[in-house]
Amino acid sequence: MIHTSGLTKRYGHRTTAVDDVAIDVVEGDRYGLLGPNGSGKTTLLRMLLGLVYPTRGRIELLGCPVPRRVADALPHVGALVEGPAGYWHLSGRTNLALVDAAGPGGAGGGRRTRRRRIEQALERVGLAGIDRRPLRAYSTGMRQRLGLAAALLRAPRLLVLDEPTNGLDPAGSQEVRALLTELNAAGTTILLSSHLLAEVEQLCTRVGIMDRGRLVLQDQLDALRAPTGRVIVDSPDADAAVALLDSRVEARNGSRLVVRHAEPAALNAMLVAAGVRVAGLADERRSLEEIVLRRTGAGTDRVPRVAR
Repeated sequence: MIHTSGLTKRYGHRTTAVDDVAIDVVEGDRYGLLGPNGSGKTTLLRMLLGLVYPTRGRIELLGCPVPRRVADALPHVGALVEGPAGYWHLSGRTNLALVDAAGPGGAGGGRRTRRRRIEQALERVGLAGIDRRPLRAYSTGMRQRLGLAAALLRAPRLLVLDEPTNGLDPAGSQEVRALLTELNAAGTTILLSSHLLAEVEQLCTRVGIMDRGRLVLQDQLDALRAPTGRVIVDSPDADAAVALLDSRVEARNGSRLVVRHAEPAALNAMLVAAGVRVAGLADERRSLEEIVLRRTGAGTDRVPRVAR
């Protein structure tokens, strides 16, 4: 669905926003693009859609080279990048009609089906009951939902979304995750960028992590969160467990032990046979937050005070 090699975007001689990125999004993916603010995520998405030209490198979008043949791919792509745009004095439905009329031809578009497709898109994002109020009267969450509706107007094969739950409350975010999961199950491939790690963990099957313009990691989420070879043990007899396991105990916090052991069931049997009570036992797995921080060097957009 998406393939790049050596993709680079420079602004002037000093600023490299995207640096030699090779990203692969395959059909059926729910791909989460992660990284600190300023890591190049949005610039990358804009280049994939032909909105920004790369300094060098290759892009294929649905088998079409970008930007040369981007017009052939875009009828099959829905996108929401850098927040929803629109005419503030017009209603949501009118804005969607203008988006559809200005969009690329084909892929189920056209005037004859426009009204039906607009109503279906509004229904899917939870805006079926909107009235004729202008866009300027919408809340941030309503505008975000309208942007998602615009991305869904033509039943796209690929969705490219930049922070799709921005401005939504927890219930709205859950609705959007459920909608994206449903679309993916029906055959839509999804690429989204987000700074909400919990959202990506719940929704995505593959992740890419960017840092300072480079793609520093790309893998299946399950593989990244595979067991570490350690087991978390919670025992009211922690002292006895430490004495039994000796050097296998790598850390302790009260009754909670981190034990180097590859088989939780075998470890549990050993403890129980020795008369050590076990209140809880589970494989240790790295959180997505730990993985991102380790790969990005805890990148931040804080501006510290400079001593004078």
